[in-house]
Amino acid sequence: MLIRKDDLVVVITGDDQSPEPRKVIRAFPSRDKVLVEGVNRVYKHLKPSQRNQQGGRLSKEMPIAVSNVMFYNQTLKRPVRLGVRVDASGRKERYCKVSKQSMGPIGKAKPSRVTVKSTTSSEKS
Repeated sequence: MLIRKDDLVVVITGDDQSPEPRKVIRAFPSRDKVLVEGVNRVYKHLKPSQRNQQGGRLSKEMPIAVSNVMFYNQTLKRPVRLGVRVDASGRKERYCKVSKQSMGPIGKAKPSRVTVKSTTSSEKS
């Protein structure tokens, strides 16, 4: 899953579909869901109790599928798809598929990911 916490995303399907970017509050990679600010709001009905004397309805956001959002590129001012590539130091990074611009690293650098250009016998002569 390439969408992370604090990313700006655009909701592309569903009842809350809109062209304006919204912030990701939390990501749930194991469930392929994200919690987006102001999207998929539901009411939780609270019964009166010692803690909450009045009871009532609490409005809160629920997670939506990551397939229903697209990453918002702030330099291009539009939603884009993301890809993964390995940079020269062997570190994985997210990148914009439209502008090929890096969107930040994903993990630690691993020397095993570095591609070394091997020379063959035909190139040596």
